[in-house]
Amino acid sequence: MIRGNNISDTKAFTGEFVHVSEETADELRACNVFPGDLVFPHRGAIGQVGIVTESEHPRFMLSTSLMKLTCRSELVEPLFVFYFFRSAAGRNALLEHASTVGTPGIGQPLASLRSIRVPVPSLSEQRAIAHILGTLDDKIELNRKQNETLEEIARALFKAWFVDFEPVRAKMEGRWQRGQSLPGLPENLYDLFPDRMIQSESGEIPDGWLAFALSDVAQQEKGAVNPFDSPQDIFAHYSLPAFDAAQMPVIEMGVEIKSNKTPVPDGAVLVSKLNPHIPRIWQVGYAGVNAVCSTEFIVWVPTVPANSAFLYCLASSAEFNSAMRQLVTGTSNSHQRVKPGQLGDIRVFSASRPAIVECSRLLTALIEPVLQNRQESRTLAQLRDTLLPKLVSGELRVPDAERIVRGMS
Repeated sequence: MIRGNNISDTKAFTGEFVHVSEETADELRACNVFPGDLVFPHRGAIGQVGIVTESEHPRFMLSTSLMKLTCRSELVEPLFVFYFFRSAAGRNALLEHASTVGTPGIGQPLASLRSIRVPVPSLSEQRAIAHILGTLDDKIELNRKQNETLEEIARALFKAWFVDFEPVRAKMEGRWQRGQSLPGLPENLYDLFPDRMIQSESGEIPDGWLAFALSDVAQQEKGAVNPFDSPQDIFAHYSLPAFDAAQMPVIEMGVEIKSNKTPVPDGAVLVSKLNPHIPRIWQVGYAGVNAVCSTEFIVWVPTVPANSAFLYCLASSAEFNSAMRQLVTGTSNSHQRVKPGQLGDIRVFSASRPAIVECSRLLTALIEPVLQNRQESRTLAQLRDTLLPKLVSGELRVPDAERIVRGMS
């Protein structure tokens, strides 16, 4: 089932899906969508648009907050129509029908959608425009999938070393001998790990290791800045919507940011205190000029012996998230928060300082490409968003756009 939070900054749907049975989908065929169909929120995030692309799923279901559009392919290229609605003109056309009272919504969703006029060039021109913009989106999506794989490997390494203690158990069970290597464990790391477990207040941990708290490897950065006081300055704004869309900060003028924010230094890891059942852990890398974040994020910077990659893997681990969820206040699922002062006391891993140093080095080799991919995706998204209105309006011709894209390769 496609929900509003599955619509992303590209043509790909992201995030977790919920599922219904085939029988339910058959009973609600009017809510079925297929490759080429466009989907729009008619309640909540008015102005967004998604498109169903070819995948392993022959069909999807729409949530009740979405509406769909099936294009006549002999007249229009669906991907071109998708990009039209991604443009300022298309987004404004949707927003014209939205009510701003209470939760944003469109009173007569389908009638309003049908009334929107879409300027269309020739079908061949539509397809060429869709191809150019889609190529940029495809590269952004490829980077996202590569990042998911690298982050999964990094988190698995952190868990194996400091939660499950697999290297220690391999030595205890005779599966790892001096002069040998294990998958992901070269022989020169043999002496880094103890060869027996002992009981502690935190349960069974490797001999000589300690249970570390978050505050042992990170420091909370505080402070406040009001970008509105510098209306003409440019800010890199790390917000919850920006995280959910593509984990890329929004570049905004100070006049566009209406409330106090927290400064974000290079190398920070942002941990959302809102609704920890939806983990939002953002490794920043290079923060950008005048970087600020929503006050719903808690800003942490690594301290010796850890580095940013280590801190990110700790904060994004399932064990850390489980501990966060035990600390929530508030009864509503949409407004549960964790008190920042409590996070520093969370203890979910045991280690030695030399092991943290070595693991930090290995994790950096995995996470640095993630940051590089993310920066490349940011550049590609900026190019796509620059070309989009010019191509859709006809201000820029396809051959000129192709030359610009080739120049980025």
